[in-house]
Order: sequence, then structure tokens, then C-alpha cells
Amino acid sequence: MNTTDQQRFEFLYQQHPTNLTLQGKRPATVDAYSRAMRRLSAFFDRAPDTMTAADLKTYFASLIATHSWSTVKIDRNGLQFFLKRRNSTASTSP
Repeated sequence: MNTTDQQRFEFLYQQHPTNLTLQGKRPATVDAYSRAMRRLSAFFDRAPDTMTAADLKTYFASLIATHSWSTVKIDRNGLQFFLKRRNSTASTSP
């Protein structure tokens, strides 16, 4: 990731656990959903809020081939939470 993307990722990643906790998610859920965000960013080497529908299809196709269904579902739920939350607060980010 370039410096700008890295800073953006760090900002988003710091906000994500807080948002999950405020929604009443348990610590194990916060950890799993945060892991999904890290895994997606590492897969594409860019911030997760820049992903397109095609990117997500590519990511999940790869994830299905390499991980269990439970991991796929947890990543889907975690990224779905992130993207919904991100779309509702898009104006507050750097």
C-alpha cells in the first residue's frame, strides 16, 4: 500500500472495532470482523473502502477456495457491517 492508502486503512481500522463494540458485538466477533477487514486489504493491497463489487467477487472466490465456509460467512458479515457503516458515515473520514 502506498502511504495515503496505509493512512486511510489505519484510520478505518481504528474506527471499525469501536463501531462494532458500540453495536454490542462480543470481543470474539470484533476480532473476527476486524480480521476480515485486514484480510481483504492485504489481498488487494489497498484500503477496504475502495473495493468494487468485482473486487469483492474476486476476493470471495479466492476465499472459498482456501478457507472454510464459516470463515467465508464471517468475512461476509464483517465486511457487510463495515461497508454499511462506511456508507452511512462517508462524510466524516479524511
